[in-house]
Amino acid sequence: MPATRIQRPPPWSPWRPRADLAQPAVAVRPRPAVVAGIKTAHTLAWLSIESCVLYALYAGLRGRTDRRAGIAGGIVAGEVLVFAGNGFRCPLTKLAERYGARSGSVTDIYLPKWFAHNMPAIHTPLLVLMTYLHARNLWRSRQAQRCLTSGTAAGARVGEAVLP
Repeated sequence: MPATRIQRPPPWSPWRPRADLAQPAVAVRPRPAVVAGIKTAHTLAWLSIESCVLYALYAGLRGRTDRRAGIAGGIVAGEVLVFAGNGFRCPLTKLAERYGARSGSVTDIYLPKWFAHNMPAIHTPLLVLMTYLHARNLWRSRQAQRCLTSGTAAGARVGEAVLP
């Protein structure tokens, strides 16, 4: 009899089993003020990172791939690495649960639950679009530089005369 392979949900799935469910982090004495502070700090961090996402999208659409767009993209990339490095779960969620927050994937932020729960699904296409736009802008600027250094005008074929 062939062995059956157990299929597990992907790491970003909300239905995947969580490693920290075996030993729940229950606060000995709940501290609602600490939980409120964690939620406030996380919401402010989310707002600043979200503003970087919006700026990077705006700059990409406008064709501005500059130092500011690079800084914004770096901040967003750092957040993505922290999120992925923590098993696609925010590191502040466990901290909030330790101080008495209700267990769940979005207990540490002041956002509508449906939005906070679907943030990875909402932001993944935005991150892909952002990457595409800036890659396109960089490619276009490099093409323009090559045309300038080779002496041909943008859009002119090699060997074609360029009129002044």
